[in-house]
Amino acid sequence: MDHYEKESRLPGRLLGIDLGAKTIGLAVSDPGGTIASSAGVINRKGLEHDMRRIAKMIKEREISGIILGLPLHLSGGESEGSRRSHQFKKILEEKLGLPVILVDESLSTARAEEVLLEADLSRKKRKKVIDGLAAQVILQSYLDEQKQ
Repeated sequence: MDHYEKESRLPGRLLGIDLGAKTIGLAVSDPGGTIASSAGVINRKGLEHDMRRIAKMIKEREISGIILGLPLHLSGGESEGSRRSHQFKKILEEKLGLPVILVDESLSTARAEEVLLEADLSRKKRKKVIDGLAAQVILQSYLDEQKQ
């Protein structure tokens, strides 16, 4: 069962984030909150750089809320990555002033990898797009859950 914070559905266009140590995968929803699309990757170069890039996307795409992946163990327990996501959530809320909802991202990268393998992409090409696609999987799982 997926873990979603108990918050009301966020209206408008949403930004999905897959937080990694070296990259941040991004995805955006349509304004109606039905479909998530990959929006690329930020190569991490420090917190200020990362925040500027995310803030730019928020302004350009008129984002109203953020869905941030929360890496949990398969047992559902928190991981070291979970701690980083909780910290990043606080930073996003303080610096960008938007609501942030944490969503279980268990297996999102594995699902993204499966899609890319089915598309028969080379390892080099998969590496370039995997984090953006993982963000898309995270955001789409939130959108699908909200429909129910």
